[in-house]
Amino acid sequence: MNDLIKLLSIKKPIIQAPMAGGAVTPSLASAVSSAGGLGSLASGYLHPDAVETQLLEMKQQTDRPFQVNLFVPKEEEAPSGEQVQRWKELIPHANRARPFTSIQEEWQDFYQKVDLLVEHRVRICSFTFDLPPEDAVKKLKDVGCILLGTACSPEEALLMEERGMDAVVLQGKEAGGHQGAFLPASKPVELRALITETADRIGIPVIAAGGITDEKDVRKALALGAQCVQVGTAFLVCKESAAHHVHKQKIFTASASDTRLTKVFSGKEARGIVNAWMEENKHREQDVLPYPYLNTLTKPMRQEAATRNDPSHMSLWAGQGAGRLSKEMNVKELMEKLWNSKGT
Repeated sequence: MNDLIKLLSIKKPIIQAPMAGGAVTPSLASAVSSAGGLGSLASGYLHPDAVETQLLEMKQQTDRPFQVNLFVPKEEEAPSGEQVQRWKELIPHANRARPFTSIQEEWQDFYQKVDLLVEHRVRICSFTFDLPPEDAVKKLKDVGCILLGTACSPEEALLMEERGMDAVVLQGKEAGGHQGAFLPASKPVELRALITETADRIGIPVIAAGGITDEKDVRKALALGAQCVQVGTAFLVCKESAAHHVHKQKIFTASASDTRLTKVFSGKEARGIVNAWMEENKHREQDVLPYPYLNTLTKPMRQEAATRNDPSHMSLWAGQGAGRLSKEMNVKELMEKLWNSKGT
């Protein structure tokens, strides 16, 4: 048993990725925690009231530790009205989009969620998209909360350590969904290289994320220097996941080469299964509105596509391990596939 497993009070070195957008529910997260891993709730895109409801449900469903993930707001230069209008004309149903939120509103949302974690004595909190502010770190640490940061480069990992994180998730470019990079110079790096370049440069435990689907992947990551792994896509297709059934089926039939990093859904780089929207707009990758502006405009399009069971305009987030996932299983079965305690 390594230091991080002890710190997190888990039995297996498996952390379920906190995938925002609706796929993760207390049913999924509690099943992971109950099976010996670390279940995760995703607060991104949820109103604080909905987060509190999920916290109460988690406490009813498991007495094991779990984490809550927070998006750290990052101020971006506002796009011009002309840029916004150009994208509105390109995006189906963009006229239904809600007004853009201000950075002040995003920070208010962030701190409301921090207060909820303090009030409900959540034991573990993770951050993505930027360094968490020092006052939030102190507030959570004062009540004994264990903090996890997300990094896509050694430089980002060092900054997370300096900010007071207890461990850092190293996200390789193989990972599905949004990349957590926050330094302008950070470029997507393969997980193996990221671990080897980072593990010996920092003094906090490393969690490996990106393309992990079975025990062989887990053991490779641990051998390279990680103490735990974070798994997303494999949990996304579990029976307990609330992911759209079309999304699950696309993952089951995809290969690693069918996925690609793209900005045309949200304005932030994310890996998903290539579909019509990505193909039609691949020449616009360098001309996107920044996150969360583009994300706001494409939301009605994505919702309409999901309602119609139409994968062509859904954000089909998936990691490069998708090619090795072929059938739906429950969380308990997946946890055994990822870490067979009899073999340790």
